Amino acid sequence: MIGYLRLELMRVLRDATFLMFGIGLPVVMYLLFSNLGLAPGDRHDAGLFVMVSMAAYGGLGAALNNGAGLAEDRTRGWLRQLRLTPMTPGAVVAAKAVTGVVVVVPAVVAVLAAGRVINGVELGFGQWAALVGLLWVGTLPFALLGLGNGYLMSGQAAGLATVVCSMGLSVVGGLWFPASLFPSWLAAIARWTPTANYADLSWHVAFGAAPTLRSVAVLTGWLALFGLYARFAYRRGARKV
Repeated sequence: MIGYLRLELMRVLRDATFLMFGIGLPVVMYLLFSNLGLAPGDRHDAGLFVMVSMAAYGGLGAALNNGAGLAEDRTRGWLRQLRLTPMTPGAVVAAKAVTGVVVVVPAVVAVLAAGRVINGVELGFGQWAALVGLLWVGTLPFALLGLGNGYLMSGQAAGLATVVCSMGLSVVGGLWFPASLFPSWLAAIARWTPTANYADLSWHVAFGAAPTLRSVAVLTGWLALFGLYARFAYRRGARKV
């Protein structure tokens, strides 16, 4: 499994398109959104809110994108070869999920670095470290969602699903616009989305508070659900090759 994990990491990190859009786009959006004045609070609080939101968006997009190339792997017979190895379906999905989590780090760090260097956001060392850690580990549910889409769908459908999931979950989860601006019914839905609870962990840390157990519990529930989806999709997708 370690060798397979190393191979998958090398494949992703050599993708120039991923490096450009997976890292550059969230930074550009952060610099744009941080000057639109859409977030609540004064300039300092709004800057913190948008920085965490766009770092979460970058991590989410990178994690989902990891599964987009799996349809092409099926076409090339890569999944057929994996079925001939001693690795179980769970091990294959776990290795791809870990890859998806690892590759989010550059996107997350790039946005946080832009906040510190360009916009002068000041936090303690412990807060910066906690933000990176939470925004990193919290992407695991989205990595599994991306894998499920990639294993189950065709190449075009998987790419479209990645865009729809990334944008839809980001908007409804309050990453692009604060949920406080939503109608009451949409705000109620947002509280249960994986994106809102993922970002909420880091929003609390950025403002000097501890993450809530509720957000941890909701995100863990989504992790279990997306994990089952990815495992099912791998088994079904492998039978088609």
